[in-house]
Amino acid sequence: MKIWSQDPSTAIADVFADIAATRMAGLPICNPALVVEAIGFRLAETGHWVGALVTPWAINLLCLPGHADWPAALAGSHYDWSFPSGVYEFIVADEDRLGRYHLCSLFSPAGEFVSHEQARLTALAAITALFNDPLAVPAAPVDAAPASRRAFLGLRG
Repeated sequence: MKIWSQDPSTAIADVFADIAATRMAGLPICNPALVVEAIGFRLAETGHWVGALVTPWAINLLCLPGHADWPAALAGSHYDWSFPSGVYEFIVADEDRLGRYHLCSLFSPAGEFVSHEQARLTALAAITALFNDPLAVPAAPVDAAPASRRAFLGLRG
């Protein structure tokens, strides 16, 4: 098992750029406006690396091992990772130069993005939201009476 003691962003981008230029080259699911970029990788509370990956064919969240306590799961199986925003299902994958990693598809294919910057900002927003507490609907005050239309509009009486 390959363990990443340093940020794996450069290696991830290199591997997937090679995949884009070979295995995925010319496939109709690829969006020519997008390029490969690893975004926002950081160590999660588990000590493993988590970030987003933009490719011409998809935007995914990726988890890679940061230490030896990595779940033993077969490629193609599923694994649930917990983050402050919730629990998400990832697919276990293998790539020779990366080793075992887990991915969670956000957009596949990624045809709706008109620019790489749009895809990049979407991936950055996703990785940021992953580490935030989930949004909750604020509870209504117990003794509050419904506001009148006039009050809603800021009018008196």
